[in-house]
Amino acid sequence: MDSAPLPQTELTATAYHEAGHAVVALFLGRPVHEVTIEPNSLRLGQCRLNKGNFKPSKDVLEGEILILLAGVAAEARYRGDYRWEGAVSDLRQVRHFSSMRATNIKQMERLEQRLLNKVEHILSQAGPWLAVEEIARELVSRTTISGRSARHHFDLAMERFAE
Repeated sequence: MDSAPLPQTELTATAYHEAGHAVVALFLGRPVHEVTIEPNSLRLGQCRLNKGNFKPSKDVLEGEILILLAGVAAEARYRGDYRWEGAVSDLRQVRHFSSMRATNIKQMERLEQRLLNKVEHILSQAGPWLAVEEIARELVSRTTISGRSARHHFDLAMERFAE
């Protein structure tokens, strides 16, 4: 059974969500394979990362959590408030990864808040935010973009605001 198409505001919010994942992944040196807002039975969109070679950060788990939180953070920056219910799968993975670094719930919550603050800081910068806007705009127009296209938008945005 096909679901009804998303209203334009929800489609745009989904585009910002997925663009947020892509931009933070690229910011951290992770290659993106594809970004889509084509819904399926499990999700409204998806940012698929390349599994191959990438420049590993000093803390791979932290990077994964940042990428996961970037979707909801970018969507919140676009909407003006957090909509956690749309990020259940991302948040489940965040909790899984944070449990590998923390020994109790309080430590997990502090880690998650610290990383959410960090991703909000990344997205508040002019270059990364312009990249989110450009990728989201292209997703609304085309539904799916290649990792190469996402990288192109990211590079142009970062060059525009390079110091």
